[in-house]
Amino acid sequence: MTDDQQSTVLYEVQDRKAYLTLNRPDRLNAIDFRMPGDIAAAVRRANDDPDVHVIVLQGAGRAFCSGYDLKISAEDGQGTQGATDGNPVWDPIKDFAWMKGFTDDFFTLWRSLKPTIAKVHGHAVAGGSDIALSCDLVVMAEDARIGYMPARVWGCPTTAMWVYRLGAERAKRMLLTGDTIDGRTAADWGLVLDAAPPRDLDARVEELADRIAGVPVNQLAVQKLMINQAYDNMGLHGTQVLATLFDGITRHSPEGRWFQQFAATHGFHEAVKWRDSGRWIPDGGGPVPTAQDLEE
Repeated sequence: MTDDQQSTVLYEVQDRKAYLTLNRPDRLNAIDFRMPGDIAAAVRRANDDPDVHVIVLQGAGRAFCSGYDLKISAEDGQGTQGATDGNPVWDPIKDFAWMKGFTDDFFTLWRSLKPTIAKVHGHAVAGGSDIALSCDLVVMAEDARIGYMPARVWGCPTTAMWVYRLGAERAKRMLLTGDTIDGRTAADWGLVLDAAPPRDLDARVEELADRIAGVPVNQLAVQKLMINQAYDNMGLHGTQVLATLFDGITRHSPEGRWFQQFAATHGFHEAVKWRDSGRWIPDGGGPVPTAQDLEE
């Protein structure tokens, strides 16, 4: 069975496996304001279905997920207080409640009683990495890319899973640079479970999902709850609260507002190109680069 084609997340069940497919392929499955809730609803549906033992999350089209849709959030300014409503005052609790809702929606993949597998091709970057790393297991194509580029400006990963999967030093390596790594490196570092040649990705995920699907649901649940509890004991929830507050700060800091104004002036493609190239991001904000600056 499959949901209607207007949903941002398609749902299908086959052979004790629920397939959740991010369904904005024309935008590289960029996250709009509906997608987090659609993910959570699909996870609940799979957990309520006694025929489902394991959940596979994948992306339609050329990528798993390219992050939050910057056409909406940066270029149009939606979600940046003061960018569209004329009020320069940032309300941190209003912002926190909004973003915490998205984080909790993504983290239904982690809290799900049934195991979740992310199948990553193309890109799982920025907010897309939050989604992938919320799954219990991640299998990437060797040539896929994962990273959190908004660490350079205008973001903090609200699920905070980089440090829990990589440890402090490699998490700092990723979040102090905003670099991306390929699937093979991600697997070597222990960020993800496995990396497969692109042509073998589907088969590798199916093999893993089928192996899990043969285990009784109650056995899967107790093993997963036990392991997750260890992370909760390490303060995962508290770290996510802090990370979500920090995400709001990064989007409303002088540098964050500079980036949003850059995107509003020149388009998000140019803003992202500037950010990811390593060009100077002025401390305290400042004038937005001119069209001539972009050509230099």
